[in-house]
Amino acid sequence: MIAEEPLLFELARGKAGDYAGVIKGLDSAASGLPADALRSGPPPIPEISELDAVRHFTRLSRRNAGVDTQFYPLGSCTMKYNPRINEDLAASPAVTGVHPLWGPEMIQGALAVLWETARRLSEISGFPGVSLQPAAGAQSELGSLMMIRRYHQDRGRDPRTVVVPDTSHGTNPASAALCGLKVSQVPSGPDGLLDLEGLRRVLSSDTAALMVTNPNTLGMFETGMAKAARIAHDAGALVYLDGANMNAQVGVMRPVESGADIMHFNLHKTFSTPHGSGGPGAGAIACIRELEPYLPKPIVERTGTGDGSAYRLQYDRPKSVGRLGAFHGNFAVVVRALAYLLRTGSDGLADVARHAVLNANYVRVLLAGTLPPAYPGPSMHEVVLNGKVLKERGTSALDLAKRLLDHGFHAPTIYFPHIVPEAVMIEPTETESPATLDAFVSAVKAIMDEDPAVLGTAPHETPVGRLDEVKAAREPVLRWPA
Repeated sequence: MIAEEPLLFELARGKAGDYAGVIKGLDSAASGLPADALRSGPPPIPEISELDAVRHFTRLSRRNAGVDTQFYPLGSCTMKYNPRINEDLAASPAVTGVHPLWGPEMIQGALAVLWETARRLSEISGFPGVSLQPAAGAQSELGSLMMIRRYHQDRGRDPRTVVVPDTSHGTNPASAALCGLKVSQVPSGPDGLLDLEGLRRVLSSDTAALMVTNPNTLGMFETGMAKAARIAHDAGALVYLDGANMNAQVGVMRPVESGADIMHFNLHKTFSTPHGSGGPGAGAIACIRELEPYLPKPIVERTGTGDGSAYRLQYDRPKSVGRLGAFHGNFAVVVRALAYLLRTGSDGLADVARHAVLNANYVRVLLAGTLPPAYPGPSMHEVVLNGKVLKERGTSALDLAKRLLDHGFHAPTIYFPHIVPEAVMIEPTETESPATLDAFVSAVKAIMDEDPAVLGTAPHETPVGRLDEVKAAREPVLRWPA
């Protein structure tokens, strides 16, 4: 096992240098702060040489597990490669030097980026209304449900139930609850798809919306989506499409054609800003004309054409659900998304979806004799495998995931979706080569032949070995020294 990297405090042997003395020297009068807002003693700031600091952080960077270092098959996350030109553009002074409080005459370029991105998302989805204000997918869900509630209320109704299939993302019921709505779950059928008869049974006059993830979290395409939408509409409900898995259909199918009324994009997934460790993210809400007045404000508008174009933020939207954040979304992620769209083009987007689906099914077929797929039929962009064979051998999906770290692969998603026992979810994305996928499959097969005792104590070659995750959750160490 690789030796642990010491903390900066340990490298400095716990000594605080001149910085602590400067801070200790502050008094209430000099700082303008009340006495109870100042420290009674110096903070434990370690002081080490610049060389030691550079070496420390460089060593840590070499231990990062990410898309740039290894295959990252985290299912339901679309951790695909982000072209470096996108990063260069997002880091350019023209982007980082813009302040959101500047007047519109000073940020015409930034507003043009937002407007053009929204226009292209409208074209991809088929929905005329688009807002880029949400910070990520879950906030898009919340904003969309707020819009749905306002829509019903304007028509003299106040339905309070959201129907969610058991193959939807977990944020769907969470967003509904946060919006003050109840959740009614529909189980999937034996084919892993939405049970239309079950849907009919739970719909009522109190149903505000049907929320469907398509492709669903089993990696299956909801072939009955259009029928489900008609059933929901007949009951007076709107249809929300969770577009987090848009990578499987971008450029091939427009979501509006499935009968949905409103959806969200995860720009940080479909359009190449890998979002591991919780960020960065950016969402987008797209909707039918009837819902457009309720979109979060402001909306970027363009006046004129060609060189005479001008852009502004439109706040005069009386039916809008208001702001979802302080400013207008995560601009740097939007820049990356637009760069990706421009560079890929419409034909390239269709290839993105086709190759993502091809790669997932390639892994599915190669592993079928080792870890069988959870459901029959082809997968879309990700494949969910049933790991109950691991239990039969005295190991688990967790053991497999930990052992893959020793083989140089990031672990896949495990135990999700919850309806599959010992679930192993793999999303190769379209950016991985057959050689990488072959190596990953070979590693899985080799692990399956190992002694269960070896798996149960993995990983063995990483800087940190098997952790006591229960203790870490129940007895976290939140300060140093402990």
